[in-house]
Amino acid sequence: MIRSLWIAASGMQGMQTKLDAISNNLANSSTNGYRSSTVTFEDLMYQNLRQPGAASSDQTQLPTGLQVGLGVRAAGTSTNMAQGGLQQTGNSTDMAINGKGYFQIQMPDGTTAYSRNGSFQVNANGEMVTTDGYTVLPGITIPANAQSVTIAADGTVQVALPGSAKPSTVGQIQLANFMNPAGLSPLGQTLFAQTAASGSPVTAAPASNGMGSLQQGFVEGSNVNVVQELVSMISTQRAYELDSKAITTSDQMLQKLGQI
Repeated sequence: MIRSLWIAASGMQGMQTKLDAISNNLANSSTNGYRSSTVTFEDLMYQNLRQPGAASSDQTQLPTGLQVGLGVRAAGTSTNMAQGGLQQTGNSTDMAINGKGYFQIQMPDGTTAYSRNGSFQVNANGEMVTTDGYTVLPGITIPANAQSVTIAADGTVQVALPGSAKPSTVGQIQLANFMNPAGLSPLGQTLFAQTAASGSPVTAAPASNGMGSLQQGFVEGSNVNVVQELVSMISTQRAYELDSKAITTSDQMLQKLGQI
C-alpha cells in the first residue's frame, strides 16, 4: 500500500479538526467572555529506512538517513486568553474585568467554575446570579428595596436604601487567577474548570494582588479576531484540498501499477 494515502488522509482529518475549531470561534464571535482556541499539530512517528550515522563501509558513515513520516495528528487546542473588548450595557449588575482574573461561579453540584462573562442578574431571592441562574461567589444579595446598586473598582457592592443617607455595603466580589490560565478546561456556558495543568486558584479582591479592576455597567466581549479566523479558514481549506489531491495522485499511481 502506498504510504501517501494514509499520510494525506491524516492531513485531511487534521484540517477538519482545525476547521471545527475555527467554526466554533466564528459562532461565538459575539459571546460575552468567550476565549478563542486554535488547534496545534504534531507529526507522527517516522519509518527509519536508513539510520543516520550508520556504517556505509568499514571507514565511512552515512551523513544523513532516510526517514519517511507517517502523517500528522491534532495534539491539542491552545486557548487565547487575551482580553476582549469592553462593551457598555448600562445594566447596574453587569461587570467587566479590566485585567487578570476570573469571576467565581458556584455550580449546582457545589463545585466552583470560573468565567470572564460578567453579565449578571438578580434572582427572586435577590442573589446575584449568571444568566443560567448560577450563584456568583462569594454570594451577593441585593435587598428588595434597594434603589440603586454601585459596584466599585475593588469589587465592593453598595446599595442605596430608602431613608438612609449613606449607601450600605452588601458584599465584595472576589476574583480568582491561575498560574496557567490556558490550562483551564472549558465547560461551555463561558465557564471554565480548574485542572492539574492550570494549578490551584489564587483569590483576591479586584485591583489588588495583580487582579484586574471591575468596571460596572460593562461586559467583556469575545476575543475572536474575525478577520484572522477567515484567513485561517481559507488556508485550512487549501491544505485540505492539497491533501485530497495527494490521495487522488496516489490512487492514479496505484491504477498505473495495476496496468503493468
